[in-house]
Amino acid sequence: MKIPFSPPYINEDIINEVADSLRSGWITTGPKVKALEAEIKKYSGAQEVLCVNSWTSGAIMMLRWLGIQEGDEVIVPAYTYSATALAVYHAGGTPVMVDTTEDFNISVEGIRKAITSKTKAILPVDIAGFPCDYDEIMELVNSSEVKGLFKASSPVQEKLGRILVLNDAAHSLGATYTDGIKTGSETDVAVFSLHAVKNVTTAEGGAICLNMPAPFDNEALYGELRQMSLNCQTKDAFSKSKAGGWRYDITGFGMKINMADVNAAIGLAQMRIYPELLRERKRVFNVYNDAFSTEGWASVPPAVVKGKESSYHLYALRIKGISEEQRDLIIDEIAKTGVAVNVHFIPMPMLTFFKEKGFKIEDYPQAYNNFKCEISLPIYPQLTQEELDYIIKAVKDAYNTVVK
Repeated sequence: MKIPFSPPYINEDIINEVADSLRSGWITTGPKVKALEAEIKKYSGAQEVLCVNSWTSGAIMMLRWLGIQEGDEVIVPAYTYSATALAVYHAGGTPVMVDTTEDFNISVEGIRKAITSKTKAILPVDIAGFPCDYDEIMELVNSSEVKGLFKASSPVQEKLGRILVLNDAAHSLGATYTDGIKTGSETDVAVFSLHAVKNVTTAEGGAICLNMPAPFDNEALYGELRQMSLNCQTKDAFSKSKAGGWRYDITGFGMKINMADVNAAIGLAQMRIYPELLRERKRVFNVYNDAFSTEGWASVPPAVVKGKESSYHLYALRIKGISEEQRDLIIDEIAKTGVAVNVHFIPMPMLTFFKEKGFKIEDYPQAYNNFKCEISLPIYPQLTQEELDYIIKAVKDAYNTVVK
């Protein structure tokens, strides 16, 4: 049996939505992008939502909007995909890495210790779709001690008067925080990824959720950022294409990161059925939990803890007491059965680019401990019970072959 790791969910409604975009004669940014923004805004509870061409470009733009300058620091977890820190470099800032806790997410105490007068933003990451401790993070940045340490280096930072919290919500569309608050509405800014392997996809894409506090006007900010995502051009291509609408201006130093309608069509059709897709992901997650929670060697990932609930994006299984080498051998054994698994993530300090920047994995022991024994199992709505039984047997057999 061949079981892929993370194929996109595509049905006839999704195909028809894309075909409708193609037949319309308009395939770049237009009405379907606006419709997708409205769907994500309604679902997440965000004040405003702007769709762009990737999580990475969205995060870079928001950090540039914040006014990040050389020497400004942005706190990120050591255990995440490289884009989190690379966005900081692209924006002109310096990433400061913090270790994680056993639930994979960034340590709030680590954040506290890492804050300096140069800290301008914090990028917590909802690893596997499980939310970080945002009550504590927001309380921290709003505390008199931390606000007293804050030194603005741009007009936006001066207006905010504290450290910005930008949630890397790449994995967590559909996750909930305390009191049923949806991810996307719990921090100043959150950015979802709509990449091909995510819960909702536009093939490539991202969605910026805006919840800036007063005196910011999120509706006005949406307009500013939409223009910034189009090279700060005063008219988008859809408006320019109308008879007599050719004249435009460039009002600033923007980026070209807009989403196209033909991409938005995929996500639009998926968002309309996302509650159903999310239930199916939870079904798969729970089947794995039932199978592995009784195994003494298995550590199952967090799903529902203290009012927080995952988006069930990844099933990050950890195997107790094994080395990185044993984990790799287990993956090799699983691969022999035709089941594709993955690892999330290689901690950034283990990657060449970041090692050359001076980061050392020895400084992030929990991140390494999470990584060395982690195996991500397939989790998507299309998986049948027969396929799940096959995957579970493949994992257990592989463990017994390598470890026992």
